[in-house]
Amino acid sequence: MSSYSSQLHEEQTAVDRAYGRLDELRTQARTRLDAVRAAGSHGSPTQRTERDSFANMYEDRLTQLRAVEDRLVFGRLDTAQGGRRYIGRLGLLDSNHEPILTDWRAEAARPFYEATPADHGDIVMRRHITLNFRQVTGIEDEVLDLSAPEVDKAAQGGTLAGEGALMASLSSRRTGRMTDIVATIQAEQDRIIRSPMTRPLVVQGGPGTGKTAVALHRAAYLLYTHRRRLESSGVLIVGPSNAFLHYIDQVLPSLGETGVLSRTMGDLIPGISTERQEDPHVARLKGDIRMAEAVANAIASRERVPASLPTVKVDGVAVPMLAVDLEQALVDARRSHQPHNKARNTFVRSALNAMTARYAEGVDYEPGAEELARVTSLLRLNDQVRRTLNLAWLPMNPRWLVNDLWSRPDRLHRFAPWLTPEQIDLLTRQDGAELTVSDIPILDEAMELLGPDPRQADRDQAEKARRDEERRFASDTLAQNGIGTGIVTSQMLLDSINGEDENQAATQAAADREWVYGHIVVDEAQELTAMDWRMLVRRCPSRSFTIVGDVAQTAALGGTRSWASTMDRLFGPDGWDLRQLTIDYRNPRQVSNLASSFAASEGLEVSTLKAVREVEGSVSHLRADDQSSLLDRLPDLVDELAERHLGNDGTGRLAIIVPSALEAGVSSRLHIDKAQEHQITITTTDHTKGLEFDAVVLVEPGAIQDEAPSRLSAAADLYVAMTRPTQELVIAQTSVDQRLLDLG
Repeated sequence: MSSYSSQLHEEQTAVDRAYGRLDELRTQARTRLDAVRAAGSHGSPTQRTERDSFANMYEDRLTQLRAVEDRLVFGRLDTAQGGRRYIGRLGLLDSNHEPILTDWRAEAARPFYEATPADHGDIVMRRHITLNFRQVTGIEDEVLDLSAPEVDKAAQGGTLAGEGALMASLSSRRTGRMTDIVATIQAEQDRIIRSPMTRPLVVQGGPGTGKTAVALHRAAYLLYTHRRRLESSGVLIVGPSNAFLHYIDQVLPSLGETGVLSRTMGDLIPGISTERQEDPHVARLKGDIRMAEAVANAIASRERVPASLPTVKVDGVAVPMLAVDLEQALVDARRSHQPHNKARNTFVRSALNAMTARYAEGVDYEPGAEELARVTSLLRLNDQVRRTLNLAWLPMNPRWLVNDLWSRPDRLHRFAPWLTPEQIDLLTRQDGAELTVSDIPILDEAMELLGPDPRQADRDQAEKARRDEERRFASDTLAQNGIGTGIVTSQMLLDSINGEDENQAATQAAADREWVYGHIVVDEAQELTAMDWRMLVRRCPSRSFTIVGDVAQTAALGGTRSWASTMDRLFGPDGWDLRQLTIDYRNPRQVSNLASSFAASEGLEVSTLKAVREVEGSVSHLRADDQSSLLDRLPDLVDELAERHLGNDGTGRLAIIVPSALEAGVSSRLHIDKAQEHQITITTTDHTKGLEFDAVVLVEPGAIQDEAPSRLSAAADLYVAMTRPTQELVIAQTSVDQRLLDLG
């Protein structure tokens, strides 16, 4: 068996070949793009459109090829027949269409993640390849067929190892961005990633089990496997905060996927965005599924027969508006099963037709169609008629409706009779107050039931007519030139006219509240309320969801503490699947054990966890007699931790998690060097969910517990805070705080 250094050289040759082919493909795409752009605006409209379409295609390809630069190759599979298969971020073929690199999502790559000595098929050895930029720096072999000669060869060559690649990844410094785990996906994770997308899949896992990474890699896998379906319908990722979305935003591009839409619940409605949070008790009330009923009641109250109905004169004939006619008009409108504002057209038409019939009854001859049409028009323009029809079926703006609901306690009591006077007081707010995150699902419900504002509907109709005319023009243009069924379609021509890319489903979805997604990934899903779920299911009627979370981390009073209770209601008892992740890859065992013991003692449903690493000294305590002394000692502690865990190259992350009442005081004591501002974070528990740091200082956990709205919420917040570090947790407490909560 050759020496370790010669094997490094051998793998460097294979890696150079893969990068060489990547460079060739980039050059080809760049050359073709330059050639298309060089043609400028010359030629017929169809020729220009065809060039624009090719330009879009080459630009997309270049984006994909650039995104996979880092760690392009990371694995190799050796077969019993002597074959070799290299595994990487995307599939590469040479100029003769012979494979150079197998995409990690391909079925042929599955053994790299799932093969075991007991079940390895024809795979005898799995090799992990470590790169630094394009340089091979390390290799490790796992021999799967223990009777194969590769065992001795790997042992003699110094490459035989177990989970070194995983351990190296876990021990590396954080960068403030989540990195992909494509080179170190574990078997239980891979089975989840490759699960069918036909049913809702819930992934339950404790802190550090890789739930988010699994969900993102699953999105990439589904896009690879169901490309035709998902490229047109799109994939939506819903996260708990914008900070979280920023943290994960490089993962999918590094896996070759750039067209996924990421949103929080607060900015899921196009044109509306808020990060403003409610008091937890108010958020729970607004998240109650009965709020959908309150919205429906508020709308139904504006569909009625007014107490006073006018009689108007048309050409000297008295034309009454009768209650019986309005009642029938209400029935006609409701039978249309259209949103309120759109159904109003049916209501108005029915009411005016009835009044026109009353006119016909009031004359002593049979009026003709032209006369009746004129009478209907005059009735429509009459101020009394128009005012009364508005009172009977009021056109409404969704935001106005929601604002009216919260600013009018008398109406709130009427539309939500299950609320107590104390709860109505909690929900009541000033007229015109800003929207909160908890308002968004209720606003979405109003939009669904009301439909577009009539004025906006008129603008949308005009825009639709303009688009239809453009589409006819595009189709005629292509037909005249004898094309339209190949590389250029009428839609492509239309998109080129309007400066749009037809393949950007994410861009289109971001602007369309009624967009139906092919798949939705929901992270930190345990925090969502019933109204949140109603909003999401509306956007994916196929029920294709990847739902990841941990019921032990539920802080929201209206969140999920049992997956069955939430999912059974949404999808039926047999309509969803549950998978569990049980291995803690993030936290040192000492941190994991302390956090799990605390959570279990507080009554949280803790997933079975087994941490894979021991880190000596990973849990420590800072004690002080009083709060002032504690804050005085924090700067020295932070300096020590920064020395150990922060690199001069910008790597390494340190979080000081504090009670909200102490956030300003801690910030004033810590004079953080400008060069380290992005590496050291002072924050509260509600802003750390889903994130990870090299080291964490947990300040006054007893005070954090006292700030929470309930005992279980407090326990969940602290469990989250304690499980953020990858290397070291320091618990800083005064003697008073330790009496409130003793964490050892």
